[in-house]
Amino acid sequence: MTTSATFAQLTGEYTLDPTHTRIGFHARHAMVTKVRGSFNEFSGSAKIDGGNPANSSVSVKIAANSIDTRNADRDAHLRSNDFLAMDEHPEITFVSTSIAQTGDSSFDVTGDLTVKGVTKSVTVPFEFEGTAQDPFGNTRIGFEGSTTINRKDFGVTWNAALETGGVLVSEKVTLEFEISAIKAA
Repeated sequence: MTTSATFAQLTGEYTLDPTHTRIGFHARHAMVTKVRGSFNEFSGSAKIDGGNPANSSVSVKIAANSIDTRNADRDAHLRSNDFLAMDEHPEITFVSTSIAQTGDSSFDVTGDLTVKGVTKSVTVPFEFEGTAQDPFGNTRIGFEGSTTINRKDFGVTWNAALETGGVLVSEKVTLEFEISAIKAA
């Protein structure tokens, strides 16, 4: 159950809980539908300064080979040099450079996203979903956010033209974050 704690009371060090966190994405396929996927292996930490969110920071590392779209052939293609080139670039990383509170429970987290060896600044709007004490005595916090990037900005340029016009894979990819983090004791 979410407590009535204010964000200011949450100051501390946190670790992402991979069993209750989803780092996902979706992109248009064949111009008519969305393909959704996620990364199943990642780690991350956050330092939260509840009194001054601008002093907070976030760092995430994602194993590129953990991509999962529920289709083994597609996943193998996404791991290849056509897309993520995971043999040369096994990690996708995000390191925050600034955090700005934009509302009572909303924050813009700006940072350096590195995909396939290319680093670009991106901003992810997050909503603070609350805090709870879990059955094991841990303080848990939740955030949700998403942002859209152009995969070509990161050197992910493979595509195929469709006979009916358009392309097989959209340039725009929406990144989705459903975060559960545990406060260090």
